[in-house]
Amino acid sequence: MFFFAPEAVFAKKCISLHFVMTRLKFIGAHVGAEPSVAVAPREAAALGASAFAFNLVDPQRWASPAYTPADVDSFRMACEQLGFSPAQILPHSAFVINLGGPDPRKRAMSRRLLIDELRRCSLLGLAMLNLHPGAHLGKISEDESISLIAENINAALDATEGVAVVLENTAGQGSNLGYTFAQLAGIISFVHDKSRVGVCVDTAHAFAAGYDLSSPQGYQDMWAEFDATLGPSVLRGMHINDSQRALGSRIDRHAPVGEGFIGEEAFRRLIADPRTDGIPLILETPDVDRWRQVIARLAEWHSPHE
Repeated sequence: MFFFAPEAVFAKKCISLHFVMTRLKFIGAHVGAEPSVAVAPREAAALGASAFAFNLVDPQRWASPAYTPADVDSFRMACEQLGFSPAQILPHSAFVINLGGPDPRKRAMSRRLLIDELRRCSLLGLAMLNLHPGAHLGKISEDESISLIAENINAALDATEGVAVVLENTAGQGSNLGYTFAQLAGIISFVHDKSRVGVCVDTAHAFAAGYDLSSPQGYQDMWAEFDATLGPSVLRGMHINDSQRALGSRIDRHAPVGEGFIGEEAFRRLIADPRTDGIPLILETPDVDRWRQVIARLAEWHSPHE
């Protein structure tokens, strides 16, 4: 297995060259980061994970204390000691961010918080930040909201360096945008620096939005649309969640892998799929006490293909 120091920031298209021959899978979970971000890599290692996600700040607040130099040094040192490179880490942005809402004040607050989180990623030596695109709240059109999301992403990227914004597809619950690949492509089309924007596909969200990855044909159809609409190089990570709700429900409810409407065979196909090599594959399922077991099982599904 190849490991790199956290100081080196790699784009997905670069790291794939290193890992294509080994079919390396980065499998992990969204772990805690309290009382310090340095906790996150250690929690991930305790799960036997080769990837992890975590919240950079309190996800429900508009402001959080700055990292201390000790926080930053401890995080970087833990990642180096435990073998986590930037390619294996996909931190999640705060849930309060809404770059596409109708209220100019809230959009400005969201933009400032996104900039703050991108800068925190830089401090920690990370390469990517996962982001929910935004919601129009029923007060402006989808097209206007998509344009505003891209406008604010551009402003955040202009104010920072290096770190990529990774847009997560949504279930389409309420007025949330990004539940179709076409909507994500619409946002990305307005982003000036395409090298600093990508997509994270959440399997439960995709299923709830109507992408039937539970069947072999539906799985192929979903990725065919992704490739045609966005392009395979845009995929920077995945959230590996089953769904408590049926296909097309537009309701975001995660289930343990293999215990929901998507089913185990879909996740076996996903783990065997070369497109999921070299990107973080992150559990966000409710069976936290079983994450270590699930991560080991997912790794076993991959091992015959190595």
